[in-house]
Amino acid sequence: MRPTLSVVVPIWNEEEVIPEMHRRMTAVLEGIGEPYELILVNDGSSDRSPEMLRELHERNPRVRVINFAKNFGHQVAITAGMDYAQGDAVVVIDADLQDPPEVIAEMMAKWREGHQVVYGVRREREGETWFKKVTASFFYRMIRAITDVEIPLDAGDFRLMDRAVIQTMRTMREKRRFMRGLSAWV
Repeated sequence: MRPTLSVVVPIWNEEEVIPEMHRRMTAVLEGIGEPYELILVNDGSSDRSPEMLRELHERNPRVRVINFAKNFGHQVAITAGMDYAQGDAVVVIDADLQDPPEVIAEMMAKWREGHQVVYGVRREREGETWFKKVTASFFYRMIRAITDVEIPLDAGDFRLMDRAVIQTMRTMREKRRFMRGLSAWV
């Protein structure tokens, strides 16, 4: 049976958060009550992340693991997970728990209402310096000013995308992908 929901999580040296991320993510996904797959993309981690991901897969076949031999970067890891995803809806979320997995249930509700892309927008950007906040704000304002692409301010990679959006994005094989911009453009 094809899953209704695929959740893609890029992983790079995340051994400290993997157990808590998996516990919370599984609770959320089981609570939604739809068939799901959890796709964990190991982006060439040098810590215990690969072994931990293998153990999670062995305990739960709905956990699927993609292993990179080296670090190719966050956007490539997201792309690989999206390419592998079989769900009617695909969520991308980082493993560090800065974005709460519990919001996925609300995103699914918006998707069921017909929204093709549902953004998770941060209220606060914890752990970021004022310089990072200012430069990120400037970057997104510039993108909005010079293109017709409307990327919501303070929206990271945490989002839900409909299968139609994913299929369109799969046709865009740019070498240096900016997933936030591509998903907003689609």
